[in-house]
Amino acid sequence: MKDWQGKRYWLVGASEGLGREVAFCMSRAGAEVIVSARSEDRLKSLVDELPGKASYVTVDVADRAAVEDAAAQIGQIDGVVYLAGVYWPMKSGEWDNEKADLMGEINYLGASRVVGAVIKDMIARGSGHIVLTGSLSGFRGLPGAIGYASSKAGMMALAESMQADLRNSPIAVQLVNPGFIKTRLTDKNDFNMPFIMSAEDAAREVFEHMNTDDFKKSFPMVFSWVFRLSQLMPDWMYYRLFGAK
Repeated sequence: MKDWQGKRYWLVGASEGLGREVAFCMSRAGAEVIVSARSEDRLKSLVDELPGKASYVTVDVADRAAVEDAAAQIGQIDGVVYLAGVYWPMKSGEWDNEKADLMGEINYLGASRVVGAVIKDMIARGSGHIVLTGSLSGFRGLPGAIGYASSKAGMMALAESMQADLRNSPIAVQLVNPGFIKTRLTDKNDFNMPFIMSAEDAAREVFEHMNTDDFKKSFPMVFSWVFRLSQLMPDWMYYRLFGAK
């Protein structure tokens, strides 16, 4: 278990769901958390409920200038956890450019903007911790996942590229790839969601990973094997099993 006492962490996308529960895990462990999202009311409520030192800064991660201003306002941090995400189920024949753009903007480009706003200071200080949130859906394309799966695949590739660059540096990069989590996002799904987890259980998985030196964690473990093994399948087999029926 790492010593979290006195550490300052910026949690982006923390107003509800997984991000909110990760904030509680970190606060209970002794870290100072600065939570960000677009909803000031939810952030205020969260800060009031957290047991440890906490504050909030509203930010829209789709706005690069706003992200950079928020990072400057927050100042020096020990780490950042990117948990922001939006989702709409979408098939190719039901393409919605506005929603597809938002999934790319928030799920992937938002993470790139946040990392870009803090990483140079971390490198200059020789210390830092960056945690990014991918998804089991990012391992390979899935039906009805236009926008979401590709944005998460981009996030996962971003983390992998950072790890390739920084693995021998003092900057720790970590990636978590959750499966289905019971939130307002998955409430949009009208299909069976195997191994669905509560936000509290998923946050414990994330925080346990943050206490290790490992780069990547995909969970739930048994469910993640399906997605990891699918990468080894030839196209004809994969699309016969996972493609639209």
